[in-house]
Amino acid sequence: MASSQQLYLSPSSKISLLTCGPGEELYSAFGHSAFRVQDDGQGIDVVYNYGVFDAKGLKFYFEFSQGRMNYLLARNRFFDFIDDYKLENRWVKEQILDLDEEQRNELFRFLENNARPENRAYKYDYLLNNCATKIWDVQKKVFADKLIFDKDYIDTTYTFRELMRHNLKTNSWGQFGIDLALGSVIDREATPQEHMFLPFYVSDQLASAQLGSKPLSFNEAPILIAVEKGGKSNFFLSPLFWFALLFIVTLFITYRDFKHGKRSRWFDFILFFIIGLHGLLIFYLWFLTDHVWTVMNFNILWVFPLNTIVAFYLLKKKPPRWISKYIILLLLLIVITVILWAFKVQSFSVLIIPFLLLLITRYLFLYHRISSKLFAK
Repeated sequence: MASSQQLYLSPSSKISLLTCGPGEELYSAFGHSAFRVQDDGQGIDVVYNYGVFDAKGLKFYFEFSQGRMNYLLARNRFFDFIDDYKLENRWVKEQILDLDEEQRNELFRFLENNARPENRAYKYDYLLNNCATKIWDVQKKVFADKLIFDKDYIDTTYTFRELMRHNLKTNSWGQFGIDLALGSVIDREATPQEHMFLPFYVSDQLASAQLGSKPLSFNEAPILIAVEKGGKSNFFLSPLFWFALLFIVTLFITYRDFKHGKRSRWFDFILFFIIGLHGLLIFYLWFLTDHVWTVMNFNILWVFPLNTIVAFYLLKKKPPRWISKYIILLLLLIVITVILWAFKVQSFSVLIIPFLLLLITRYLFLYHRISSKLFAK
């Protein structure tokens, strides 16, 4: 490929938007967007991809957990870029941008400058600043007021959480993890422009937007077609199966304990400790990081962090009397969770229903045992 930094795009050049279908991994489940620049006469066919990150080393994982992760703009040869999508069996579509020669070169120069080592990093935000949102933002910086947003490009608007759920299966670990980690702040309705954190909405907007007095892009055309797979997901590996199984195990242990007048202390310890650890994770994401989408997370009510401490008291043969009052608090917090859900303050995953049922079952049993002084031997 010729050195594009010294080139001026010719009249026959083209710049387009590439929209890529979802992949199997969670980070690729929402698709992808990138710019493509072609100039056959000068040997240029490159992709400008704002979706690159360096996952090497412990620093990446620490910054990711803290909400301080940087993404990079990478410039790749088109055929190298497309080969990855062939291997992953993901479709790719292209929209040619209707730009004149001067506009193509303005955009080209911006991308070239942005791809320089000192400019290529940007602070990533999975809803407001990602590979998809960059497509519009870059063009807005280049074309300014000439680029006109079409607010009516979609008929129905959704909350951020609903938009995420459209791209993930309900009974999946990825969907459950997102619903558990992200707070009620994502349950507000996204503006038409905020919908463009998803590549498919970027594509729809570019098909409707104006550049000056003319449409911004031509019709979309397929470049790569994914092969339909007939495989089905394994229900026995799904969260619903494991949560339902845990509920059944809890019912069995609780019934056995009630029948024999005892209490399985190690079961209570494990249950409370694990639930509390998840609560500590939510507390960490809410209060101790820079994440803006993990705050106001009312999952913390039913995965209560203090359970990690109470777990050790439940190892005792005769736990302290105040535990019965603490259990009343836990039951009240579950009731509040359901109320917040019913009034749409926060939309919780339906997969927590077996968890709530098993917690209510065990909490009621523990309250009965402790308050009636029927302690395990």
